Amino acid sequence: MASSVMTVEAAPSLVRLTHLVYALHALGLAIGAFGAASVLGSFLFGWPSIIAVIINYVKRGDVRGTWLESHFTWQIRTFWFALLWAVIVGLVSLPLSVILVGIGTWIAGMFLLGVWAIYRIVRGWLLLNQHQPAPGAAY
Repeated sequence: MASSVMTVEAAPSLVRLTHLVYALHALGLAIGAFGAASVLGSFLFGWPSIIAVIINYVKRGDVRGTWLESHFTWQIRTFWFALLWAVIVGLVSLPLSVILVGIGTWIAGMFLLGVWAIYRIVRGWLLLNQHQPAPGAAY
């Protein structure tokens, strides 16, 4: 049995808001890439991404039932999963740092998480530009 996905059109102002949220996340990543902070550190703890996640939660009800809901879910999950995996990498790397291996696992883990965050923001933003829902979010 095939399931159909109903795409409810969203108000243009909500589409612009979703672009703004992606732009804030991208700014957070860029600050990390071109500044003194790490990409992931800037994404998780920089003001642009924190503001973006707050907007996601505040405006989530406004996009409920539209194709933009999947993008809000995608953005929120990107932020929280990046934080979760950063904590896991830190917890694994900390005891290993006694034998100096932890430094390498921490650097590699944070680098890979930074690449993953960039991928998620770019992929989501490209789908938004094509007026397509983000993957993996049922609504």
